[in-house]
Amino acid sequence: MNPTPGVPDVMTRRKFVGQVSLGAAALALATPDRGESAPPAKKLGIALVGLGNYATTELGPALRETKNCHLAGVVTGSRDKGRKWAADYGFPERNIYDYDTMHRVADNPDIDIVYVVTPNSLHAEEVIIAAQAGKHVISEKPFTTNVADAERAIAACRAANVKLSIGYRLHFDPVQQEFMRLAREPGFGPFTKMSGEFSFVMRTKVWRAEKKYAGGGQVMDLGVYVMQEACMAGGDTPPVAVTAKAGPTTKPEIFADVEQTMNWTMEFANGAVCEACASYSQGANRFRAESAGGNWVEFKSNAFMYTGVSAETSRGPLRPVTANQQARQMDDFAACVREGRESPVSGEMGLRDMKIIAAIYESAASGKRTLVKI
Repeated sequence: MNPTPGVPDVMTRRKFVGQVSLGAAALALATPDRGESAPPAKKLGIALVGLGNYATTELGPALRETKNCHLAGVVTGSRDKGRKWAADYGFPERNIYDYDTMHRVADNPDIDIVYVVTPNSLHAEEVIIAAQAGKHVISEKPFTTNVADAERAIAACRAANVKLSIGYRLHFDPVQQEFMRLAREPGFGPFTKMSGEFSFVMRTKVWRAEKKYAGGGQVMDLGVYVMQEACMAGGDTPPVAVTAKAGPTTKPEIFADVEQTMNWTMEFANGAVCEACASYSQGANRFRAESAGGNWVEFKSNAFMYTGVSAETSRGPLRPVTANQQARQMDDFAACVREGRESPVSGEMGLRDMKIIAAIYESAASGKRTLVKI
């Protein structure tokens, strides 16, 4: 992420130190304007591929708030569901596609961007279809289920000269953006000791617990957030090595072919270390980062939430800021398309994370420290 633009000259470092309790107004000044300036005359059209829970409860509602883009179509296996979305969001029924006809978005000028929100194992092929149709693409995380598929998807987007982004919404949360700024601030960062966990209890088997759909267990689903947070804390730099160990499987009826819990350590080139965990058998939503100089930031219970992210710091609290992460994420990508710039959460970042995940699984299988092959 680039250094924070838009902070007035009157916001001196001394004043910032004095204002340790950052309220909404102050924090808004300290975060980038992610495509939220004067809206363009014409919003770009987005088609959602897959109308599951995340599309229904988060992305669809967020597209009612966006300034640079709007919902223009859907790709779904249910024509009836598509008609309901068309009626609810005001796009024509001709903009409803099924998975076999998705390639026909190439002929639809209403659609500029395709957002892939299907199970992980489908991401690569659907990104490739969208790219070959000449549409810019957002892939929900994780980018794919393996490194080779991520590379194929990136190559297809490059060949089609379309932009590619990953649904890393936390990069657009104001509190998380302030966390990244503090990590870069001389005298506060860099962070050298980190720990984090994202976990919840999975009580029934869903597609996320089936390898053929998810590609793996909670590392693919939840662990990627902890990985992202650690990389964000280090200026979006990847770890150089990992050491991982899978936890016990206590529910084999659910976790027959994916891990139930994973613990891993990430080592960074500057000597920083992050102890990480992701699990489907306990509850946690935390991250802490400390610097050698004694400064620290801690997200105690809401590090990876959609809303209400807050943190304590050695300077005082970072209070929640009302901001729709998904709306800001999609607005920024629409701005990238308009301005011809690359997304800060690019396909290359998604590929990087697939390489980290590959190293985690390799280490867990071998029981040895494994280099991350970036």
